[in-house]
Amino acid sequence: LLRYIGRASGIPHFYDRGAFESSQIDEWLDYAPILSSGSEFENACKYIDSFLEKRTFLVGHSLSIADIAIWSGLAGTGVRWESLRKSKKFANLVRWFNSIAAEYSDALNEVTSTYIGKKGSGKPVVAKPKGAQVVNGAIPEKGKTGTGPSSEVDLPGAEIGKVRLRFAPEPSGFLHIGHSKAALLNQYFAQRYQGQLILRFDDTNPAKESSEFVENLMKDVETLGVKYVAVTHTSDYFPQLMEMAEKLIREGKAYVDDTPQEQMRKERMDGIESKCRNNSIEENLKLWKEMITGSERGLKCCLRGKLDMQDPNKSLRDPVYYRSNPVPHHRIGAKYKIYPTYDFACPFVDALEGITHALRSSEYHDRNAQYERILQDMRLRKVNIYEFSRLNMVYTLLSKRNLRWFVENGKVEGWDDPRFPTVQGIVRRGLKIEALVQFILEQVS
Repeated sequence: LLRYIGRASGIPHFYDRGAFESSQIDEWLDYAPILSSGSEFENACKYIDSFLEKRTFLVGHSLSIADIAIWSGLAGTGVRWESLRKSKKFANLVRWFNSIAAEYSDALNEVTSTYIGKKGSGKPVVAKPKGAQVVNGAIPEKGKTGTGPSSEVDLPGAEIGKVRLRFAPEPSGFLHIGHSKAALLNQYFAQRYQGQLILRFDDTNPAKESSEFVENLMKDVETLGVKYVAVTHTSDYFPQLMEMAEKLIREGKAYVDDTPQEQMRKERMDGIESKCRNNSIEENLKLWKEMITGSERGLKCCLRGKLDMQDPNKSLRDPVYYRSNPVPHHRIGAKYKIYPTYDFACPFVDALEGITHALRSSEYHDRNAQYERILQDMRLRKVNIYEFSRLNMVYTLLSKRNLRWFVENGKVEGWDDPRFPTVQGIVRRGLKIEALVQFILEQVS
């Protein structure tokens, strides 16, 4: 039946393509019935989700009857698919399902009225009104545009009016679309729970940061329409961070290490304790003062947390808390010769600023346990962690380190080059900011 519909449809190349792609379509048409098998349904969803990780369509680069067959099979299971759709289990599959529903409702009406209707399950898809804006397959109320994910996402332990969030970019480059997801997701939760959002600059690495980046990040945040109640800097808390570091040394929870960087990295990988790990508190305090003054000896040292060198999670193997760096800071000049790492400063400042929920992308998953352990050692209140999937783009660089190389080597005009995935670059290329915001919100999970 589906093959007949594919051939009879007026949609170009809906079924009849080259030999290779036509055979792929046939494989998906043969696979579709497995979705109606209760015992295999979730495994099938897992397989399709994995297959769609870097794809927009199941076959080739345009809609085919294969997409409609799988979409119809999912829709036809009713409650079972809807419950999975609302979960965070299969982000790629949900993204694809919502996209097909939003963009190809006419094709879905044509097929589902015949295919799903004849099977006796489900209902034809309601075509979107002409001119309606669709976000994740949901049509907003009249006069409204999408400002958040179409299916609501919950924050653990959140209470209306008591949520406080932060968006904390490092001022070492311009805002790109990966950062935009974090900014907009923070704003979404702040608005949903009638809470507050802080814009905090994580300025702990003076070698990479500048006031120019701070100014442009603020410009980009404004471009995205993100509203915040205050602007803070991690550097505002440098005195308190140093006091906390010394407190941990005195409690035996941190030590100064002068092991060369490469050797330290290898020892962490192999679970080998540093020769400095069991130094006395007095010796550690002495070396800590050498670090603070930036002496020749101090510049060779770093401060490490004394956690667990045998933990399978390598982020807990005595991470670095403070590093020596004589480079002047763009805000406070040459006052300090040492700077806290992100891993040390982030949980501390989150707790001090009253953050209730820290949104962290999935790339930090292994370091969430470290975040919680550091808070415990500091004896500070718990901050809830909400993890969201990182936005990855095919054939596009999102690493600031790589983007910086292109800028510094004159390969592009600047951070706002229209070929760059930065907010300013995308705007220069001609993309409307409303479309960018809608795209980002459709990726939320």
